[in-house]
Amino acid sequence: MDTSCFIRPAIEADIEAFFEICLKTANGGHDASALYSDPRLPGYIWSVPYLKFAKDFAFVLVQNDRPVGYVVGAPDTSRFDQDLAASWWPSVRREIAGLAPTRPRDADVLDRIQNPRSGTVWLQHQYPAHLHINILPGLQASGWGRKMISTELQALRNHGVTAVHLGVDPANERAKGFYRHLGFSEFERDGAVAFAMRIDQGSR
Repeated sequence: MDTSCFIRPAIEADIEAFFEICLKTANGGHDASALYSDPRLPGYIWSVPYLKFAKDFAFVLVQNDRPVGYVVGAPDTSRFDQDLAASWWPSVRREIAGLAPTRPRDADVLDRIQNPRSGTVWLQHQYPAHLHINILPGLQASGWGRKMISTELQALRNHGVTAVHLGVDPANERAKGFYRHLGFSEFERDGAVAFAMRIDQGSR
């Protein structure tokens, strides 16, 4: 494990790093820069709103003073979605007004911004919390992913959360193996792949 790295709580100044890391990992863990006409598009959905609306559950992996990964989460997915509907998506829509899809994944993200949806509604009742983690390709499989997930689970546990879920790109075999190794249970439905875990409250 790279000893030049450490994990710290995310701060507002990390916003540009959240956009960048999300873009550089949005293609099944690899760089998606060529897939979006606006480099901020994936971050609007999968990273930055957590820094704004679930900051207590946002952590950054830092190497030599540079953020190289993040893990984020929300203890109550339904409440988080409501907060975004009221206070996040309207401002994002103004920022992207007039943007026409020209790259392969533009249309999907633009549709998600106009018509927000949670990819794992079918798991939210049993596993109300959710999380996302992304680490730049050079530090994936370095051991820090496990530590970041552990940090996030502890934050959720301290908040009284008992179960958590997450979605995974069906093509990302490395990610699926990672979550299986950590003890998450795997679910598939309508072509979507998700993982979920009960959180032991006994180790608070």
